[in-house]
Amino acid sequence: MAQLLEGARKLGWVLFNAFLRFIFVFINNCVAIPSYCLYCILLQPLRIMDSRYFWHIEGIMFKWMLAMVSLWGWVAGYTVMEWGDDVRPLSEEEAMVIVNHQATGDVCTLMMCLQDKGTVVRKMMWLMDHVFKYTNFGLVSLIHGDFFIRQGKAYRDKQLIYLKDHLDRYYRSRDRKWIVLFPEGGFLRKRRETSQAFAKKNSLPPLTHVTLPRLGATQVILKTLGPQQENGSLGKEASTMHPSQSGSKPKGLQWVVDVTIAYPKARPMDIQTWIFGYRPPTVTHVHYRVYPIKEVPVETKPLTDWLYQRFVEKEDLLAHFYETGLYSLLSPSFSPSSLSPFLSELSLSGLSPSISEK
Repeated sequence: MAQLLEGARKLGWVLFNAFLRFIFVFINNCVAIPSYCLYCILLQPLRIMDSRYFWHIEGIMFKWMLAMVSLWGWVAGYTVMEWGDDVRPLSEEEAMVIVNHQATGDVCTLMMCLQDKGTVVRKMMWLMDHVFKYTNFGLVSLIHGDFFIRQGKAYRDKQLIYLKDHLDRYYRSRDRKWIVLFPEGGFLRKRRETSQAFAKKNSLPPLTHVTLPRLGATQVILKTLGPQQENGSLGKEASTMHPSQSGSKPKGLQWVVDVTIAYPKARPMDIQTWIFGYRPPTVTHVHYRVYPIKEVPVETKPLTDWLYQRFVEKEDLLAHFYETGLYSLLSPSFSPSSLSPFLSELSLSGLSPSISEK
């Protein structure tokens, strides 16, 4: 009898979960996205009269839709544990975010863990593979001003020109603060073999959990959005002055936020899993490390070395995590920083007891 009751309970939870997922997907695709697009079409006169107010409202709606994507994962029990530097104080300052890339679910993970970071979500710009343009969310990202980049040698040079033009036209005019990119230029499983061959040929460290990053988009962003250059580095005053001390003029990028995403047992989660929820509940771990922009070189060789060093550190960080299940032991200064707001109602049973909640 007890087994029958337990089986009925589990079946009831599965059916309830499926119903909630259907509701969220329906609301997102049939209500939220059409409403967003209708707003952006009908209120074009407001955009002409007061563009800042127009993009303020657009940003709020954009954040709501990203919250819906987060809820798809939350209902299935996919949550986020955050480690490292606390990035919330930087939410109103300009930052470039560099992230390792393993699967399409990386974007959903970032959507979830950035929800509680002030205005970051509604004022951020994404650099995504052009295939995302053809998803149900593609039109929203297109209106929001995200940049869709095509991969491959045949497109590389032109894409960097298009990126600079895009940043000049949309980043400042729409009051963007954070810009997110994946410097590896593709998924880990697709680029690992090529990256390791390149590393061997050029006497670089062999990487398993990440690939060697590409320079192009990162350098364009730093040169286009960064403060005044000084001796090959970005302006030193940018990261020492508070926005209130510098008046209303934008100072440019002030921080680089280095984000490392780790999936338990090194099993990346794709967007299909996130939507349909067919993987058991899991906790994805996200580590932040913040660098003042004055520490970031701009010229090709120093910037290449700097980027490679960041991804070698990611390799060590991920290897340590997969071996121990912890991020905090890599360096005494690294410790859990915050939890996703969606995580607070879920049990953390099964995690190491040394992981603390905040």
